[in-house]
This record gives sequence, structure tokens and C-alpha cells, in this order.
Amino acid sequence: MMSARKNSRGQQGFNLIELMIVMAIIGLIIGVGALAWSAMIRSGNEAAATGTIDRIRTYQAQYASRNKGKFGTFDDLIRVSGLDEQFSGERPVVNGYVFTMTVEEPSDARPGFYSINADPQVAEGVTRTGTRHFYTDSSLSTIKATDENRPAKADDPAI
Repeated sequence: MMSARKNSRGQQGFNLIELMIVMAIIGLIIGVGALAWSAMIRSGNEAAATGTIDRIRTYQAQYASRNKGKFGTFDDLIRVSGLDEQFSGERPVVNGYVFTMTVEEPSDARPGFYSINADPQVAEGVTRTGTRHFYTDSSLSTIKATDENRPAKADDPAI
């Protein structure tokens, strides 16, 4: 007896359903991989931001010890302490984070002061560069962080 499904030309290969299933599986793998890749990028940007803040704190301590308690701007730290050139300007963007630093001159009544914020360049959506916001200042010995979509401040929890 002959089978009801007979390959008249003796051809072998995949039928359309099998090809569509394979393509769907490949698409699913690519979709999951893209999400994992973007999460890994965000995590790396956040780690780089905290490391950078820590380095800037060290540079500020060195700068203040040489300049009678006065803290430096990004440009001062580039020129004197060896901070990377990509930090030049008022609000440099490095590794997906926007860095902002305020510096106050010392006076008779108050010592010098600086504060640093690091906020994601893109905080929401698929293309976000980070989810956490970071803060430190000259009176803190830690880095503060928040997951809320706002700049971190001194009373946020330490990381």
C-alpha cells in the first residue's frame, strides 16, 4: 500500500511550518538576548558612575590639600589631578551619565564645599542608560543613590 502523502519527486527538506517555527524560535532568542544586553549595559554604566564619583572624591581631597581647603571644578581637576579629558565643561556626559558638580569657596565662617550628582543621560524607556541616580559631597564619606526618577541627594540611602 502506498502512503497518502507521497513525495513525487523524491525531494527532502523543510516544509513552510517547520521554517516558520525555527524563525520564531530565533526571533525569541534575539529578543531575550537584546533585553539582557541592555540590562548589562545599564549595570555597567551605573558601576562606572560610582567608580568615577569615588575617583573624583579622591582628586578633590588631593586638590584641597594643595590649595588651602579650596575644591576644584572639573576643569581644575583635569589640569592638576589627572581627571580624564572627557570630564571637561560644566555637565560632562560619560558612560551614559551626566555629571554635575557645584563648588563653594571656603570662607572664614565655613570650609570649602563641593557636591557631585551623576544622573542617567536617558532615565526612561528602552534606550535608558541607567536607572539609579547618585550623589556625594565633601561632608559625606559615602555615595548616596536613589532609584526614583530624580537627582539623588544627601538624605538618600548609601550604596
